[in-house]
Amino acid sequence: MKKIVTALAGIGLASAWFINRYPVFGKRPSRAERLSFERSDRFVDGKFKNEMDFQLKIKWDSMKSILKDYGRNIPNLRPVKALPTLPYQRRQDDSETPRVTWFGHSAFLLELDGQTIFFDPMLGRAPSPFPKLGGGRFQTTQKVDLERLPLIDVVVYSHDHYDHLDYPSVLALKNRVGRFIVPLGVGSRLRGWGVSAERITELDWHESTQVGGIKLTAAPSRHYSGRNGLDQFSTLWASWVIEGSQKVFFSGDSGYGPHFKAIGEQYGPFDLTMMECGQYDVRWSNSHMLPEQTVQAHRDVKGRVLMPIHWSAFILAFHAWFEPVERLLKEAKRDEIPVLTPMIGESVTPESTTRKWWREVR
Repeated sequence: MKKIVTALAGIGLASAWFINRYPVFGKRPSRAERLSFERSDRFVDGKFKNEMDFQLKIKWDSMKSILKDYGRNIPNLRPVKALPTLPYQRRQDDSETPRVTWFGHSAFLLELDGQTIFFDPMLGRAPSPFPKLGGGRFQTTQKVDLERLPLIDVVVYSHDHYDHLDYPSVLALKNRVGRFIVPLGVGSRLRGWGVSAERITELDWHESTQVGGIKLTAAPSRHYSGRNGLDQFSTLWASWVIEGSQKVFFSGDSGYGPHFKAIGEQYGPFDLTMMECGQYDVRWSNSHMLPEQTVQAHRDVKGRVLMPIHWSAFILAFHAWFEPVERLLKEAKRDEIPVLTPMIGESVTPESTTRKWWREVR
């Protein structure tokens, strides 16, 4: 028995050492940082909380069904061909109209009022601490060429999950970025990866900062955080309100909830919304919206043009890879909501016309 206890203790110490040393996990907020979070109404008993009740643990019956789904042969989880991809083309006009370039999943470049802002730039091959294991990013006809991108004024993150805050992408981008703007606690990850503290701005919900003539405000979302299984809720998650000559809303990751209507009342209306649509399941709908809820959230925030994101990059749920956008378009058609569906790498404005390119792939 003593040998078993000793062995388990050794395993525990080795695991703790690995978690603290493996750089991809990211550095956790320090004790001093956690004390500073107490200014936030969201930080309670050492953890960040959602506005609504939130259960991260999945009930046993749901867990059994999820495990069963992993063993099923579900059709169309991955595209049969490489996704059509356009190389980034630099903007040639001085228009105040926002221009968005989507790079798959939730990564998009916003050009507005002379500022270039990169949101959730996950450009890596897999949303995992061990990228060589498991399924990777969908194949595309071209990879993102960082040398083609303009200098980036700001990188903004919605939260610290691997499909949004990507370690290799941070290393590739950090010397091309002026500032990083993140929810409370996420700055600890960046500092651990060599981003200097003076280039990082951390915000609580409803706090704002200026980027040139643009105001960026962290707003509520219904989600969670964590990177190693032992640090969940240790950093904050957020949606983002972008106010310049026009207004843009980025939902981040979120389950549906009354916060969308509250955001619409306080900050709306919005010329363009970038809304999570993908990687959903009724079994975890508290943290990810179903496509019909995505459209309702767009209505709630008083959006005009809707662009679905958080799809077409990875397998993180059990639906067909093209299902999110098809369901969203069906729901949006009821109210004749304009929807943008650009190809990866395609730059669009709220007035652009896009085509249903995924139907040419599947």
